[in-house]
Amino acid sequence: MEDIVNEPAPLYQKAFYSVAEYLEMEKASLQKHEYYRGEIFAMSGAGTRHNIIFKNMMGHLFMRLRGKPCQPFGSDMRIHIPQNTLFTYPDISIICNDLIPSPEDEDTIIEPAILIEILSPSTRNYDRGGKFKLYRDIPSLKEYLLIDSESVNIEAFSINATGHWELEEYKTPEALLLINAINEAIPLKEIYEGTKLFS
Repeated sequence: MEDIVNEPAPLYQKAFYSVAEYLEMEKASLQKHEYYRGEIFAMSGAGTRHNIIFKNMMGHLFMRLRGKPCQPFGSDMRIHIPQNTLFTYPDISIICNDLIPSPEDEDTIIEPAILIEILSPSTRNYDRGGKFKLYRDIPSLKEYLLIDSESVNIEAFSINATGHWELEEYKTPEALLLINAINEAIPLKEIYEGTKLFS
């Protein structure tokens, strides 16, 4: 699993952990960890621009989706992908209709419709590669958005009618990010407001 996450969490050095062991450790931990096929990995922290972008996106999504069937959740919401064992904490998850808990843990959800990751230098390769590969195992997933925190650039992946993923890129503050699964459009200048990445 060399490109799945960065480094194993220092305190968790057993060769294999059960899901139950991971969940028990996570309840007692102050840091978030991913779980994949018996291994536990520490998740990296977020920088200033990452947090600004997160705040902007969550603010827009909360206001626009209030009272609607789809709702946004932040990075404290853990998701589980039973198809490949991954437990992780996306930056933003959008869940439509009912929250469906994981069969392993009632506080962990499955079947998100949209996942959003805010890229940082330490996570961009994983988020684009290994993590996206694992996310594609989610049957309910319709869109995957990657928001760069180092430049004005958003990669929006959506699944088409034939089951293939298509990429749309947004690179200017004047562009509108289209999130078709929830019928919303958000100006990039508002997503990146306060980051000083454009004049």
